[in-house]
Amino acid sequence: MTAPGGVLPDDVVDAAMVRALRLAVTAQEWGDTPIGAVVLGPDGAVLAEAANEREKRGDPTAHAEVLALRAAAAVHGDGWRLTGATLVVTLEPCTMCAGASVLARVARVVYGADDPKAGAAGSLWDVVRDRRLNHRPQVTGGVRAEESATLLRAFFRRRRAL
Repeated sequence: MTAPGGVLPDDVVDAAMVRALRLAVTAQEWGDTPIGAVVLGPDGAVLAEAANEREKRGDPTAHAEVLALRAAAAVHGDGWRLTGATLVVTLEPCTMCAGASVLARVARVVYGADDPKAGAAGSLWDVVRDRRLNHRPQVTGGVRAEESATLLRAFFRRRRAL
């Protein structure tokens, strides 16, 4: 199912982003910022998925990406390396999540909306492509960006009205 060069077809990535957006919506049920993440294997199969659970777990590291990467590592690779995997997330990863992607050796990071306040895949920092690191995933931003941004704006608009 992978295209030449190991890149998954656009329709597979788009379907994963739709799934991540659905997960993001559910995060609001427990008061979390609506961010969802899906990890795809090299063949395009879903290895793991998660929504933000910082509020739910009382854990500052319970970002959707970290939870999804942890779950994917339990079912793929050698226990922690996610070689050939693609991380699909609704919002540009922060420094922690970008670093986790690099350390997990994912092949590609795909995200929806840019995060000019905390993004670490090109907006504010570029952790994932830092030449000083030993692994640099391919990055694709802007997939269903408006849908993700609209969801986030509505969430924060409601939160500020409280």
